[in-house]
Amino acid sequence: MNELFQSVPFAVILLILGFAFLVKGADAFVEGCSSIAKRFQVPSLIIGMTIVAMGTSLPETAVSITASVTGNNALAVSNAVGSNIFNLMIVVGVCAILTPVAVRRETLKIDFPFSIVCAALLLVLGAIGMMLGHVDGAIFIVLFALFILYMIKSAQKSRKDNKDMDVEETEFALEVEEIQIMPMPKSIIFIVLGCVAIALGSDWVVDGATTIAEAMGVSQTLIGLTVVAFGTSLPELATSIMAAKKNEVDMALGNAIGSNIFNILMVLGIAAAISPMAFITENIIDIVILMAFSAIVWIMAWTKNELSKKEGWVMVILYAVYVVYICMR
Repeated sequence: MNELFQSVPFAVILLILGFAFLVKGADAFVEGCSSIAKRFQVPSLIIGMTIVAMGTSLPETAVSITASVTGNNALAVSNAVGSNIFNLMIVVGVCAILTPVAVRRETLKIDFPFSIVCAALLLVLGAIGMMLGHVDGAIFIVLFALFILYMIKSAQKSRKDNKDMDVEETEFALEVEEIQIMPMPKSIIFIVLGCVAIALGSDWVVDGATTIAEAMGVSQTLIGLTVVAFGTSLPELATSIMAAKKNEVDMALGNAIGSNIFNILMVLGIAAAISPMAFITENIIDIVILMAFSAIVWIMAWTKNELSKKEGWVMVILYAVYVVYICMR
């Protein structure tokens, strides 16, 4: 029986079930929390920019925390970094191939530079002592809180100045409007079930990924950068492809950059604050690659304030080259 639990086919099933539980659990948790927030008349914009926005990073958060607590540190860091590279190069790249992706001025001037600064900070803090400790995690969490406050303040300021609502703010508000106010017991059940599903899903993903890595003789870092990063980024990919088919991809790059900031500050911040994580040389290389890819996409986006089909193909090809590289190293 023990051999069955350690077999690769069982590990693959566990991995797939884990991803499904993570996605559905995150949805239920967000719906329950948003319903309670709406019941207490919290503005839709604030709900959207906090609960709903963070909901997309819940799978990465759960997997990285579980990996960190169980001592699978390589999986914890590589999952977050791998998800960031996947979000930027594949999620946005595929969107650009399907239809040109318009880029907001705020994304170019504020979000993009800040995401690169976050990656650079992760690189520096991780390289010092080759460890992300409790203090590093606390720094990330404080920065994350300040980032959320900045988003809310700037949104409120634009409303007070009687400016048109930002595209991203409008989308967040509409997303929250779709969430119905449920009876309090039902909201609590959604939150509890969501938490249980996220906890189970993250355990299964970490166990499955670890078993597959050991059976195939590859590193947890490689599995984290590829299989786990792809699985935890599936919600973003599915949402972006659906938006591209409807020609509603104005938010694609903004969403990816926002998610990447959340993954570093919130995901690794919480994981490191709970349990210190060892850093390895591969982590440093991958973060440098993330920063290089970010700079390339940033420059391409500046040219015409959009990402074209050709630029989308460049992004996908660069990601393919990167995957070949990490498989060979």
